[in-house]
Amino acid sequence: MALIDYLIVVVYLTSMVLVGLYFSKKASQGINSYFLGERGMPWWALGASGMASNLDISGTMINTAFVFALGLSGFFIEIRGGVTLIMAFLMIFQGKWNRRAMVMTLAEWMSFRFGKDRQGDVARLVAAVSVIIVTIAMITYFAIGAGKFVGEFLGIPSFWGLSSEFWAATLMIVLAMIYTVASGLYGVVWTDVFQGVLIFFTIIYICVLAFTQFNLPEVFNVSVPLKEGGFLTLPTTKEAWTSVIPHWKLNLPPESAYSIYNLFGIAILFYLLKVTLEGSGGTSQYMIQRFFASRSDREAGLLSLFWTFLLGFRWPFIAAIAMMGVVFGTQQGVIADPEKVLPVVVNQLVPIGLKGLMVAGLMAAAMSTFDSTVNAGAAYWVKDIYQAYINPKATEKTLMLHSRLASVGIVVLGLGFMLIIKNINEIWGWITSSLGAGMLIPTLARWYWWRMNGYGFAVGTIAGMVAAIIQKTFIPGVPEYVSFTIATLASLVGLIVGTYSGPPAKEEVLFEFYKRTRPFGFWGPVRKKLGPEVLAQIDKENRRDILSTFFAVPWQIVLFLTGMTLIVRRWDEFWILSFVLMGLSIALYFSWFRHLSTEVKVD
Repeated sequence: MALIDYLIVVVYLTSMVLVGLYFSKKASQGINSYFLGERGMPWWALGASGMASNLDISGTMINTAFVFALGLSGFFIEIRGGVTLIMAFLMIFQGKWNRRAMVMTLAEWMSFRFGKDRQGDVARLVAAVSVIIVTIAMITYFAIGAGKFVGEFLGIPSFWGLSSEFWAATLMIVLAMIYTVASGLYGVVWTDVFQGVLIFFTIIYICVLAFTQFNLPEVFNVSVPLKEGGFLTLPTTKEAWTSVIPHWKLNLPPESAYSIYNLFGIAILFYLLKVTLEGSGGTSQYMIQRFFASRSDREAGLLSLFWTFLLGFRWPFIAAIAMMGVVFGTQQGVIADPEKVLPVVVNQLVPIGLKGLMVAGLMAAAMSTFDSTVNAGAAYWVKDIYQAYINPKATEKTLMLHSRLASVGIVVLGLGFMLIIKNINEIWGWITSSLGAGMLIPTLARWYWWRMNGYGFAVGTIAGMVAAIIQKTFIPGVPEYVSFTIATLASLVGLIVGTYSGPPAKEEVLFEFYKRTRPFGFWGPVRKKLGPEVLAQIDKENRRDILSTFFAVPWQIVLFLTGMTLIVRRWDEFWILSFVLMGLSIALYFSWFRHLSTEVKVD
């Protein structure tokens, strides 16, 4: 980079720290301010912050790698997590259900669902520990991608036996940690909004550049990684590469690391099943924190709609970067490592001055994801372990101290694991399809089955996560659907055994939970306590939400694909997708959007 590019990056980093420190006083009023912003922030800020948090460098690099190597249909692999398809479920019903609980964390939610006796305490403690473990894994994932990207530009040397990528990631993470530790969710959200503007400029610039100045040749080469290290060049055509229609099978060589996706149709169906289970059960960490912090059911819906709409710009950006990478490969030789297409394109094809803005914008994407994850993860230590079980009488000053110490501790552990795991897809696949799968069944069943108790959640989660860790240790390298199945089945068995080893939650706890959140599912014994008129209103809302979900999931997928086909000028598929998108949008308006202000009142 030139001097002007470095100056732009320095100005950006300094601005982020100053914006975060500006909110430090407001956030220091207590942990309610620090972790939830007093539930007073506007929906558009929470939605913009959510978008910025989802657009991380690691995810963008691996998503670009799949599109570069497999064409636009590589998009479908990232239904496993990178498409953030869980937003469709949060938008329609999970967002408002979680907001109604009026809690700070998923672990505190366990006390609301299962009570404050032993079974509720066990579930809360297990939820807190498991989310902290996943948070540390996510920090490792972000650090690997950030190190690869930033190390490409800043030229940080290796020393003390540690790689330049490690030191590049450490530099950026320490800077982000300064304002995250100082200002909590206030700093996270408002720096994310500021960063979101920069990210949006970056996306628009790259999309316009790719659309107007880059043309794909009819035949060209791409590259895929090999299982044993190194890369393999493969030929493809413009017609095949630009099509978003997935094939049932891929024909990648067996020595390729991506050959695990050769049964492509099965993989897509598996990912859709996984996301449906995951979305129906809600989520944890930083995504759900935005809904805990929202002001009303209506604003929970609006923030998720805005969030999803903004995310729609991410995939045209990814398609643009991949297309530019292909064209660069025809001139300079194919880019060997698909995971490095993003930094290579920015470094080689973006002019001086704008390159600095691009690097700053992508660093903003990394830092916004990182700060949200750390802030949300620290809440589980402070609220659900330290205050709940170690020092219930802790003052706000003491809790604030632990909030900051927990943030630092999570970061240090995440960076430490970066020294062990080197590959972005390796850690991301394990997080989404194995470690996360260990929590999936208990997280799902807690909403829909009245008989499930805190012991079921605890035993199911422990069994699933232990199975995921054992699988990673003794049988690594298996297809993702295998690791998912191992963790899920172990979790299901643990849930059933744990549930029937003790009584259900107390009647008054179950009734209060159902009265406030009003989920659909198997709640017969609890529903009997409500009058027929109230039940009719609840059932009407639930039927509307179920119907709307069937529109929302394809709507989100089509929204993202439409922008991708526009960038690569695949007009036949673009017009078909645009027509479908319009129809789904109209259906969503009538089945969901116009009812946002309607909320059932239960006395």
